Amino acid sequence: MNILLAVILAILLDKIFAEPKGFHPLVGFGRLADFIEKKLNRVNTTSPMGARISGIAAYLFAVLPLLFSITYLCVYLPYSLFSSEQGSLLSHLFFQIALPAFVLYLAIGWQSLMQHARAISKPLKEGQIVDARLAVSMVVSRDTENLQEEGISRAATESILENGADAIFAAIFWFIFAGIPGVVLYRLSNTLDAMWGYKNPRFLHFGWAAARIDDVMNYIPARLTAISYALIGNTRQAFSCWRQQAPTWKSPNAGPVMSAGAGALNISLGGAAQYHASMESRPDLGPKVGIGQAPSAEGIDQACSLVTRSLYLWLLVLFFVQLASGL
Repeated sequence: MNILLAVILAILLDKIFAEPKGFHPLVGFGRLADFIEKKLNRVNTTSPMGARISGIAAYLFAVLPLLFSITYLCVYLPYSLFSSEQGSLLSHLFFQIALPAFVLYLAIGWQSLMQHARAISKPLKEGQIVDARLAVSMVVSRDTENLQEEGISRAATESILENGADAIFAAIFWFIFAGIPGVVLYRLSNTLDAMWGYKNPRFLHFGWAAARIDDVMNYIPARLTAISYALIGNTRQAFSCWRQQAPTWKSPNAGPVMSAGAGALNISLGGAAQYHASMESRPDLGPKVGIGQAPSAEGIDQACSLVTRSLYLWLLVLFFVQLASGL
């Protein structure tokens, strides 16, 4: 039951404290990644293959030293110091439950996601469009200055569904599957993808490795998240939207998550969106316009509820898996 207890403790820490109010370790990692990128990313001076090789080297320089250090300090060293013969109950509780839970807590962003969502839905309900635009600009990459209520709600709902997979479920999956090393590797890789995974001249080739590694690590968690959304919401419609719409989406992982989530919520999402002053045509997500609900502030709250209830479903499933494994 150690894994279950660690996951529950991490979620409780996130519920109580949300993100650390002071310095977050990922902020320091981001600064390190910026430094490495500036040293190794020679834009317009290397071939595409050379840029990819530089990106691979940058990924390894950024991730491996931290991964090995954290694994040594949090896994190998405690195990060597507190063997089963030497370890007391207190040391067991700390190194097997509390310490892993703290690392997982730093890797998930459940309450942070909920707070960002409320910062968008609340002003929308009050008619404060300018404040809602500012809040949604903090969580999406599309242009937001001309968005009205439906456009803001669409962007926010899509972001909540997608980030539920990235910020919560994928981190928990890798923690369950590979412990502290797994969740650290996932979170560092996901952070590098967020920083380097852009399809612009600066990062198109340099960020290739970070983007592909993140795609691989999110492949199974994204589909488990989509299944969770479907089971919690409108199940038949969610699976139908997933089957029909996910293959049309450019991201192999965002497609299943957002199509299943939109179907589960019965909200029409997707469609054209403006990025960097150019309009991008995107496939529809969820039920067709006129059949499903239009995006709204209430839809943002429903998306938050879907993510939260899916999290509780994961805990319930993990409980029964741990119970069965102990029999």
